[in-house]
Amino acid sequence: MNEQEQKKLADLLKHSMPPVKRELDRDLWPRVLRRLDERSAQRNWFAAMFSGAALSAVPWFDWALLAVLIVGVCAFPSSIPIWLYHF
Repeated sequence: MNEQEQKKLADLLKHSMPPVKRELDRDLWPRVLRRLDERSAQRNWFAAMFSGAALSAVPWFDWALLAVLIVGVCAFPSSIPIWLYHF
């Protein structure tokens, strides 16, 4: 590819893509804060975490892994530091 073809290709690329705006039209941070306030006012996080819908959304395999972890820690208490290191 010679220099003339490269310039033609560069011109085609420049004309095919619209220019990118480097700044936003508005500030998003106030909207984020407003949404966080709305969510926190709607419900308590503790009640939402332990609700029936949240607990039923966890797959059965995760519950099985938790049970294996609990049984393993009860059977081998010296493995607790190893589990704490990995988590």
